[in-house]
Amino acid sequence: MDELAPQEAAVLALIKVNPFVGQQEVADQLGLARSTVAAHIVQLVQKGHILGRGYVLASGQRAICVGGAVLDRKYNARAPLVMETSNPVDSGRSFGGVARNVAENLARLGTATGFVSMVGDDETGRAILHYLQDCGIDISQVAMTSERPTAEYAAILDPAGDLVLGISDMSIFDLIGPAQIDKAWPHLAAASWVFADCNLPPETLASLISKRRDARFRLAIDAVSTPKAARLPRDLTGIDLIFMNIDEANAVLRLDEVITDAGEAALALQAAGASEAVVTMGARGIAVAGREGLKFFPAVEARPVDMTGAGDAMIAGTLHRLLEGDDLYRAARTGALLGTLTTESPASVHSELSERFLAANMHRLDR
Repeated sequence: MDELAPQEAAVLALIKVNPFVGQQEVADQLGLARSTVAAHIVQLVQKGHILGRGYVLASGQRAICVGGAVLDRKYNARAPLVMETSNPVDSGRSFGGVARNVAENLARLGTATGFVSMVGDDETGRAILHYLQDCGIDISQVAMTSERPTAEYAAILDPAGDLVLGISDMSIFDLIGPAQIDKAWPHLAAASWVFADCNLPPETLASLISKRRDARFRLAIDAVSTPKAARLPRDLTGIDLIFMNIDEANAVLRLDEVITDAGEAALALQAAGASEAVVTMGARGIAVAGREGLKFFPAVEARPVDMTGAGDAMIAGTLHRLLEGDDLYRAARTGALLGTLTTESPASVHSELSERFLAANMHRLDR
């Protein structure tokens, strides 16, 4: 087989990452004229590296996650912390971010998954992309920028494991504008479910919700935190499924009276326009407002090790089962189980997670 010229090799590399990439997109990324890219593609076909470009029907079982990808650092103090001096710690690092965690959980469960986000043009950003690609996740719509570093979160914990100080740099997510959603739209439009977290700027969330109204996919959104929940518009029409706790619900609803009941919060989110809502109550379980009314489900009994990532796992388990045909009530119960299983692992995504692993633990829902 003929050797590839450098530009041909570069074009082929981009096509391998994203078989649906357009010629103009390749040209823009490589700094070439579109006509030059077209000529290289002809050569790649003639040399047998690709079979040509054709139309592929969209898969009905595909999820796209949009939002944060973060490097998490944890520092566990070996002794009581002393301020204004150096303290010995045991350190660890892992990849996090709500949308990134949901994407990894979905992929481990066997769901075809894509990811839309932004990382820095740095070692951390490249490591996150490499890891996601190894998980089988489509990363073709993750942008890389030199304007900001990849998002990071650092937690300093006391000897008992309680948080003493947390710091974060999430400024890169401010750069994820509506234009990135527009660029990724063919991927989003071909999905069955799109999940977004509120790490996205308000205008980006508003654009995604608005465009969803004319699309075939279903849209799920997670609030992430009380301050970030306020980024959502007051009119939640266009959101098919929303996940949050009571405090986040109050931040979204902006009512005169504070809601203290999870069921009332779930119904209020429906009244604000969301088709269905899941409001979490921590160790007390979840309230689910679905098409058949409001139902409560208790938390699955757990032997917790680390609570990190439990909510993200719950979302992923719910979406996975919805893709498999379950109604929201049954899907949310499975999601709650996956959240519990995640608390029993030191990692934010359970290292043993698979569809078989989840099925082997389904009996715990009957306890």
